Amino acid sequence: MPSYTVTVATGNQWFAGTDDYIYITLVGTESCSERTLLDKPLYNDFERGAVDSYEVRVGENLGDIVLVKIEKKKYWVQDDWYCRYITVKTPSGDYLEFPCFCWLVNDKEVVLRDGRAHLPQDDKTSLVKQHRQKELDGRRKTYRWREWQPGFPMSIDANRHKDLPRDIQFDSEKGVDFILNYSKAIENLFVNQFMHMFQSSWSDFSDFEKIFVRIKNTISEYVMQHWKEDFMFGYQFLNGCNPVLIRKCKKLPDKFPVTHEMVAVSLERELTLEEEIEAGNIYIVDYEVLDGITPNSTDPCTLQYLAAPICLLYKNAHNKIMPIAIQLGQVPGEDNPIFLPTDGQYDWLLAKIWVRSSDFHHHQTITHLLRTHLMTEVFGIAMFRQLPAVHPAFKLLIPHIRFTIAINTKAREQLICECGIFDKANATGGGGHVQMVQRAVKTLTFRSLCFPDMIKSRDVDSKEELPTYFYRDDGYKVWEATKRLAKEKSGFAKLEAQFVNSMFPLSCIEFPKSLKTREELIEYLTVIIFTASAQHAAVNFGQYDWCSWIPNAPSTMRKPPPNKKGLANVNLIVESLPDRGRSSWHLGAVWALSQYQENELYLGMYPDEHFTEKPVKDAMAKFRTELAEITSSIKKRNEGKKLPYYNMSPDKIPNSVAV
Repeated sequence: MPSYTVTVATGNQWFAGTDDYIYITLVGTESCSERTLLDKPLYNDFERGAVDSYEVRVGENLGDIVLVKIEKKKYWVQDDWYCRYITVKTPSGDYLEFPCFCWLVNDKEVVLRDGRAHLPQDDKTSLVKQHRQKELDGRRKTYRWREWQPGFPMSIDANRHKDLPRDIQFDSEKGVDFILNYSKAIENLFVNQFMHMFQSSWSDFSDFEKIFVRIKNTISEYVMQHWKEDFMFGYQFLNGCNPVLIRKCKKLPDKFPVTHEMVAVSLERELTLEEEIEAGNIYIVDYEVLDGITPNSTDPCTLQYLAAPICLLYKNAHNKIMPIAIQLGQVPGEDNPIFLPTDGQYDWLLAKIWVRSSDFHHHQTITHLLRTHLMTEVFGIAMFRQLPAVHPAFKLLIPHIRFTIAINTKAREQLICECGIFDKANATGGGGHVQMVQRAVKTLTFRSLCFPDMIKSRDVDSKEELPTYFYRDDGYKVWEATKRLAKEKSGFAKLEAQFVNSMFPLSCIEFPKSLKTREELIEYLTVIIFTASAQHAAVNFGQYDWCSWIPNAPSTMRKPPPNKKGLANVNLIVESLPDRGRSSWHLGAVWALSQYQENELYLGMYPDEHFTEKPVKDAMAKFRTELAEITSSIKKRNEGKKLPYYNMSPDKIPNSVAV
């Protein structure tokens, strides 16, 4: 009787092994094998990390093996099993690979196709056509859309992490429990003695060092030493946590009536303000999206405040970006003065602190939450619903969706929900963060997620004009390398229109309705990968560096923005900054959010081989080589710098949004 050798690989994660019964059926073009129990006498099959081989004997010629059916049946109690892959050696000596990379839960069966990528037009037999459709029908029942809040991008239909499909849950839910992790961070940072001291103000700036001394590193310590200085304030718009807002000012907006006389002393080239604008030396940052957002009122004992500042910046003769004017509200007037570097030192410092606080809110809610976390979840759900496992786009994207839906579900469960952790320390808690996302979605466009377009739209693409914009420079390199990978792997003409259309029921979101050319497809795939990996890394892992010194990134302000000059002093500023309790929760948050996952997979690391074709594996190897070269160049540039920039270094970019 002909015999097939079947090799089964069990996953390495916790609880991947099983004691349940595992059956296999080989489906060929001519016939099927009998349902065969995979079991070796006196041997513990399917242990965690095991690779086991079995003989499957058949009574007739099966033809070409096109499908492998795996079934799990309960032995004693239900025992989930994670199958990595199955290989089949035919009687003629050929090897076939069947990637699985999924959990078999309860009495479940999984039907696998071989690892070669197939488009719908490649399916020639009714057997594989039916398999494709059945897989998608099942996925659409499992991965359902839901609108968590009106006006939000769509998300997964699950209230809790444990309600998610097993395949997209974290290996260990405990590792991503926000309450547990934040409390642990607060304890590890030795600030637990302050964490319940809400309403208790610090004494002065140096008092903040009591909670800072245990966590300083090269950058955070430098921030602590220089946070009051204008060069440090300006530098963060280029390479801080939120390097996505600064844009060249081509004309002063009417709502920001800065005159040459106001800023003349700050200009270094003997040009008027208008001439400096024409020369391309003036930049602007506008936090209009915060205007009218409801501040946090969840604690009746502490009033909290928000502002919507506008900040004018000047590139001086040394190519440093320096603030030259700040208005803390959107409507000019006597009660909304324009603060200047020539004002009293505390007036100017307080104005800058208000900008930094507004930047913190924009970063957390829009740059980080909306434009990386929520957007990647949308891409991920659409992928599961519209692309079967044999589709080349699915194989390309699946590593970049890893744990994203899980982390977002956990965030909705504990972090940004009503009475969640977000309410404890942030002035946009209590619903303000929801309002901000709803506003920001209305101006969200596909082109704004295309890194080169986003840079160019703000007129900050010239390295000659902004030589120290490392976020831009490193981002370009990673974008181009990613685009080349997408090009190598996308040897097909189009992506099904349903994938594109199913993601955005909101008519206000400007995304392509279909992809008609290979170039459009490559760009689309690059956007998904880049958003999930490099962009998220750039705006997430620097939070500890830039936000741990609390006066540099206040999560809330407890006094209203000043409406007159000459009122500020040290006491007013300290009373405006977060109290001891909110400082501790803020510190725990930026610490926890800046930590990498255990067993993190960085860009280019694809241990789960969804592709089996050699040309694609060669393309992946080439991608890794390119990333290593980028990493090396960034490391070389950073040597000797007091403020090294490494957030876009490929060796520090996880594949997916999982933190």
